[in-house]
Amino acid sequence: MQSPYKSRKGVRSSAVAYASKRDLTPEGIFDFFLPCPRGLEVALAEEVTALAAHSSTLRAGTPTPGGLPVQGTLTDAMRLNLHCRLPSRVLLLGGSCRYADAEDIYHLARDLGWEQWFDVTQALRVDVTAERSPLESIKFAALRVKDGICDRFRALTGERPDVDTAHPDVRIHLHLREVDALLYLDTSGEPLFKRGWRSEHGAAPLKEHLAAGLLKLSGWTPRDVLFDPLCGSGTLVIEAAQIAANRAPGLNRSFGFEVLRGFDPSAWAALREAARQAVRPVAPGQFFAADIDPANVRMTLDNARRAGVGGAIAAQQGDVIDAVPPVDAAALPAGQSAWLISNPPYDARIAPEGQAADDFAPQLARVLKQRFAGWHVGLLAADLHWDRALRLKPRRRIVLFNGPIECRLMLFEMLAGSARGQV
Repeated sequence: MQSPYKSRKGVRSSAVAYASKRDLTPEGIFDFFLPCPRGLEVALAEEVTALAAHSSTLRAGTPTPGGLPVQGTLTDAMRLNLHCRLPSRVLLLGGSCRYADAEDIYHLARDLGWEQWFDVTQALRVDVTAERSPLESIKFAALRVKDGICDRFRALTGERPDVDTAHPDVRIHLHLREVDALLYLDTSGEPLFKRGWRSEHGAAPLKEHLAAGLLKLSGWTPRDVLFDPLCGSGTLVIEAAQIAANRAPGLNRSFGFEVLRGFDPSAWAALREAARQAVRPVAPGQFFAADIDPANVRMTLDNARRAGVGGAIAAQQGDVIDAVPPVDAAALPAGQSAWLISNPPYDARIAPEGQAADDFAPQLARVLKQRFAGWHVGLLAADLHWDRALRLKPRRRIVLFNGPIECRLMLFEMLAGSARGQV
């Protein structure tokens, strides 16, 4: 199909260079975009809205597929990086333009005031994403962004910054839509799901921001008991224990904005200190984990210690088919519930698609029905055969994406005396 984007007339003149016109003081208002796993957009808007109660300048926009637009100051950007659990990054919009080809994107990159954010000695990395872009090569568009930035610095200083894809000082993100291109400055650095506590992980680990999303969407609260009998490296129980401890997810790591101009180090120090002071202790007896692999149990306990919640989590080796409730749900005080939430193994990691569900899901369903009366259950399944193979009627199914993999979060109420685990 022939591209309708042929004429270059008027395209470059529509470029908008926001960065070169914005005030770099903390009081200036900027546009941000917070990408997140598909299915968590509304939950992310709720998270940012709750955080906005501590800021007169932070505003959540309307959720869009794959993320959330946000407005706020540079101090708000630091606050978002420190406290938000659901996004993967906090991206600051530098500029946008309509484009017909990669040369229009080159001119946008060249015309933005990057020198206000970083200098020629800092190494770059440019990443690109696209939705319905007419360009034949989005990688070439990313290359032209790099060329535009480097040519601007060479014109200003006689030198050009290096490119380092492995350990960059500064990350630039190009997002291509059907008719317009957007350039973002990454304030996060490493993705936000890298909390800074993970020493190691098993095969196909659940990412931290998706784990936080499961907890949010399921209805689990920081007061409730949580048990993950297929814990892997412990992501779910560690994330939950940190939430219960009011421990900011970014306390153990550094961020990309720390090497950028315009961000106030004293404001950042104050935000981190306030977050440290807000941490509260979590007593044992609320968070439980188990896994058939003793190496995963050791990994969970080590990760929990690094995450600052080691004393809150009990983990032991055991097959989920032999699992018993770690607490009596009926004996919990009023207002406290018991939850079993897990991400069962699936797909090609253990068996051809469909076979894993057909073989394992009915066994797990029997365990839940026979032993976990009175518990709330949430299971994240990527193999959609699970929905049929469990032979349980979920009270709700929520579509989520684990990267490119379409999943279902299935929620059940295991009522005492029920043969089918339904409401």
